Amino acid sequence: MTTEGATMLASKLAAFPRIGLASLPTPLEPMRRLTDHLGGPRLWVKREDATGLGFGGNKLRKLDYVLHEALASKADVLVSGGVVQSNSQRQVAAAAAKLGLACHLAVYHGRVAPPTPEYETSGNALLNRLFGAHLHDVPWTGNRNAAIEELGHRLRHEGHRPYFVPYGVSNPLGAIAYASTIVEIAAQSQALGIRPAAIVHCTGSAATQAGLVVGASVAMPETRIIGIDIDAEPERVRSDVIAYARAAADLIGARFDEDDVEVVAGHAGPAYGVPHAATIDAIKLAGALEALTLDPVYSGKALAGLIALVRERRLQPDTDVIFIHTGGAPALFAYQGVLGI
Repeated sequence: MTTEGATMLASKLAAFPRIGLASLPTPLEPMRRLTDHLGGPRLWVKREDATGLGFGGNKLRKLDYVLHEALASKADVLVSGGVVQSNSQRQVAAAAAKLGLACHLAVYHGRVAPPTPEYETSGNALLNRLFGAHLHDVPWTGNRNAAIEELGHRLRHEGHRPYFVPYGVSNPLGAIAYASTIVEIAAQSQALGIRPAAIVHCTGSAATQAGLVVGASVAMPETRIIGIDIDAEPERVRSDVIAYARAAADLIGARFDEDDVEVVAGHAGPAYGVPHAATIDAIKLAGALEALTLDPVYSGKALAGLIALVRERRLQPDTDVIFIHTGGAPALFAYQGVLGI
């Protein structure tokens, strides 16, 4: 980790304007009680749940950059999508409301079997309606973006100027946007006098990890970027991370090595969107020890993976490790019946 590297990365990212939707930088805080509970390493949390708008989350950092392109193109409607309890589409809906744009969301049914009666109506689904989004129920086919693109074509045919926001806000520009997290972590780590051995986070639609990998290659080359697969599709996830990272690195003139992409399998439970016992235990630990609200689809599974890595001694006790809290607290209310709380 070098000051020169962080300055260089910040300079490269400055070529891509942001519109100021997210409250940045987000805090980097110690998790002392969880550290003591696990017996090390020294754990920190990067609070991407604290980006502000619409309950925050990591996608808002991406939207800060991506939607500059939407405004520049004079779009009048944002088009995106996800499953019923998607954190991503909730953040798209919030951004659209703040910017005065219409929002149409393709809501996928069939990828996740509703785990509770309140799944379809509470949590993120409630917030989508509160933020004024127009919801279009579509079947899940396995293609993440096809229905979103089809919805955009329909709106354009009707005379609108839609801007396509991909599933998970994951594309090369989204990866570039997320590299800005590394600029913040590098500065915060230097101020705290730590040299993080690893940054651990959930990985699914892939651009978050791609941005971290590319950013770290410039500013924190000695820090491992560890993605915990939450999709139960580790090979697909790693392939997508590589594709987005390579494209993002080319855009900013950075180095990229496929060997830097580390995706850890085995912590996604039976399927995407289905919490298992380790996820629920991690959510309870985070709440009771650190007053953190993790969700059962993303951040809860990521912490379950981090806890397993610590217990398996795959992270050294006398090191500093950063956990990225990607947000998602509203989904807790949709899963209340299966959390046993």
